[in-house]
Amino acid sequence: MLAFLLAVPLFAESAAGLKWTAPAGWKNEGSRPMRAATYDIAPAAGDKDAPECAVYFFGAGRGGSVEANVERWKNQILAPDGKPAGANIQKRTIHGFAVTTIDSSGAYTGMGGPMAKSNTNQPGYRLLGAIVEGPGGNLFIKLTGPSKTIEANQKKFEQLLDSFQKE
Repeated sequence: MLAFLLAVPLFAESAAGLKWTAPAGWKNEGSRPMRAATYDIAPAAGDKDAPECAVYFFGAGRGGSVEANVERWKNQILAPDGKPAGANIQKRTIHGFAVTTIDSSGAYTGMGGPMAKSNTNQPGYRLLGAIVEGPGGNLFIKLTGPSKTIEANQKKFEQLLDSFQKE
């Protein structure tokens, strides 16, 4: 019975008319201002920094356009020359919802401001992001951390995206 209780999420994983399921091993720390969920993920062996995966929801019609957010995320990862690193951007449909994804590697500058974990460049980082266009507004999912750790969690990030469905 105890094992069953530990497997049940402690926090609702839904927002914007969508629901989702966190991958095994990702612990939901719950909601925070502007975040529907924040996941605690263990770093890969040899990495000292833990990654962060946040699901942001700012409200219907809020949070900016898909294009503006992708551009902002692109500018958070820098190449060695200090310019934005290249990014792989794709559009697809998951359970009938438009999803735009980004994958970029380099020095992570953070998002700045008081909610940022760090406002300094973090070399060797990777950002996986997705914007799910839900019936109640857009959800912004961003996973950042050391490249090795993100690589180890890339399939779980895809599982998270594939789990989004209408509430």
